[in-house]
Amino acid sequence: MTDHLELNGAPLTAIDPGLLRATSYGHFSSLQVRAGRVRGLPFHVERIDRSSVELFGRGVTEERLRTGIRGALDRAGQVDASVRVTAFTRERSRLDQGLPVEPDLLVTVSAPIEPTAQSPRLLAVEHERPVPHLKHTGTFSLVYYGRQAQQAGHDDALFFDRNGHVSEASIWNVCFARAGRIVWPEAAVLPGITLQVLQTGLAAIGSPSETRPVRLDELGSFDAAYLTNSIDPALPVGAITTPAGTTEYESDGVSADLIAKAYAAMPPDLI
Repeated sequence: MTDHLELNGAPLTAIDPGLLRATSYGHFSSLQVRAGRVRGLPFHVERIDRSSVELFGRGVTEERLRTGIRGALDRAGQVDASVRVTAFTRERSRLDQGLPVEPDLLVTVSAPIEPTAQSPRLLAVEHERPVPHLKHTGTFSLVYYGRQAQQAGHDDALFFDRNGHVSEASIWNVCFARAGRIVWPEAAVLPGITLQVLQTGLAAIGSPSETRPVRLDELGSFDAAYLTNSIDPALPVGAITTPAGTTEYESDGVSADLIAKAYAAMPPDLI
């Protein structure tokens, strides 16, 4: 028989049940589009192609990706938007046989998202994401720990690994500043697009950043901490609470100016 789906007591007729099942195994990339341009677009192209090769045995060409995004924006009538590209497959039987499959691309166009207004207070939680180098669709733990942090009176979660080293936040990468130098945690993390934009931009302006292990017990030695993703290029962190106590951060003009210059050094690309 044909699958029958209902949502809140009402039948769903416009969604393919196979689509719902298929998207549980896949990966995605989120883009903030402004005036038809995206900052870090080459990094998005590389991520989607590389991840598709790993998950499906076949990549996604730059032409296919750009055409798909442009077409979705045109049909949605948008030049400013938040766009999510999800790669998955409806040919799981072939995949289960070890055969390569051409990934499907689901492009979602939503209203643009504005940067976060206030500095978040983070709760450090021990957690290591599975397959962290992929931006995969398994986001349950990210939402779970973020919600647990909120229920404990914080804004979000900051993760550390079994060795007590900081890794990343729920939907952000994190970096720290000390004496005008940016430090990225060396850990098993997703190499975010904006992380790559900032690292490239810092090198371009002659201020390369440092990547090294960052221990929980040294958080108080930094001048500032920042969260970064496609929505928030450099969101100042207000505080981080660890099992040993809370570190409060004040605004740091030196590192904020440095990050702003690095971000500006990498102009957006036309899709």
